Amino acid sequence: MINTQVATKEMFLADLVNQCSKLEVANRKGSAYGLQDLRDAATEYVLAASFPTVRDEEWRFTDLSSMLQVPFHVPQSYQSTVKLADIVMPVKNRDDLPLRLVFVNGFYAPDLSTVNLPDFYAGNLSNVPEKYRSRITDVLSQHKQQTEVFTALNVAGLADSAVVFVPANVCVEMPIHLLFLTAPGASPTMSQPHCVVIAEPGSNVTLIEDYATLGNVPAFTNAVTEVVVGENAAVNHVRLQREALDAVHIGKSAIVQSRNSRYTCHAISLGGKISRHNLEVFQRGEGTETTLNGLTVAFGEQLSDTHSLIDFNYPHGTSRQLHKCIIGNKARAVFNGKVFVRKAAQLTDAGQLSRNLLLSPRARVDTKPQLEIVADNVKCSHGATVSQLEDDELFYLQSRGLDLERSRYLLIDAFAAEILDKLPILGVAKMLSTCVAVQE
Repeated sequence: MINTQVATKEMFLADLVNQCSKLEVANRKGSAYGLQDLRDAATEYVLAASFPTVRDEEWRFTDLSSMLQVPFHVPQSYQSTVKLADIVMPVKNRDDLPLRLVFVNGFYAPDLSTVNLPDFYAGNLSNVPEKYRSRITDVLSQHKQQTEVFTALNVAGLADSAVVFVPANVCVEMPIHLLFLTAPGASPTMSQPHCVVIAEPGSNVTLIEDYATLGNVPAFTNAVTEVVVGENAAVNHVRLQREALDAVHIGKSAIVQSRNSRYTCHAISLGGKISRHNLEVFQRGEGTETTLNGLTVAFGEQLSDTHSLIDFNYPHGTSRQLHKCIIGNKARAVFNGKVFVRKAAQLTDAGQLSRNLLLSPRARVDTKPQLEIVADNVKCSHGATVSQLEDDELFYLQSRGLDLERSRYLLIDAFAAEILDKLPILGVAKMLSTCVAVQE
């Protein structure tokens, strides 16, 4: 029985890799970035790797075995049948969001994108100006050494990528909306979006990385995003996962910060039958500032998993992390936050807090904030809380004329507001507040 299960896992990965190998690099310009070599190395890694199971420490709360029963199909080209009118946008007024890049099943959709490029680049990999290509090659080349099977699987099928390149000392006034759509066909679809963001020294940019699905056919999104924050640069990053409830979403965000840079991530997870976000921040210079705000909302039988890592290796670094979960029905949330403070990272100031709200007796959360400190002159703290709606708070609101349902919503909204109010774009916060109310 065990041997059969192992063979099934191996066949599952081998089938996906085989489909990925047939993808053609966009416009055949991938040789400029050495994509084929990267793809070959990633393919070799995936074929030798094991499919994650609950026996693996990093996956012990997240059971992916149901994926093995679904014959996912990898689209080989872009199909222009999608209409943006079918998607609820984070910001409806186009004047507020004139820059939008749309990728459908991992393929760039120029007919759905709205791009204005005065002094920076936002587009796909094959159209990057020559003067920026060497920097992007440096970022992509980091995938020569793989350490995780789903990231390697994404690289094995890397045919194109969203690219945002902000030159030195350029401030992008308007946010850039990166919309990644999974549009299932007649059979379950696997989409592998890839995104590269480079903010050169002294630059400033705000991004909305947005994942959504169309239709009700099971889908699998395997996403990788790489963000490079240059010296004295600032990146404000909203990551919104709002896919369908029969979708599986696995995402990797890898951030590298240079000296005196500022990176803020607002990671919101609403959708997916199974979702997993691996967020890793690596300090590559002193004086970095990192802020991670997370909100997970899960109902029904959803499973939402967040794993984060902040790696300090230089002095005078600062980080603040607040992750909140709202869990109802029979849903389950996982939070595993790691902060590594290495010996050279003296005078680090790091704070981490996990706060969780359970709305039903069968809801469950597994939270594990953790610190690993080698330096001896630091200020670090971490903590976790798990609570329910208080009866006296509900009674107070009802005594003021509200019914029970409205009272519950107000308390849940107040719990989520601590994260949503920090979002850099008001329209996104309003939309997400509505989504939380609808799920409840």
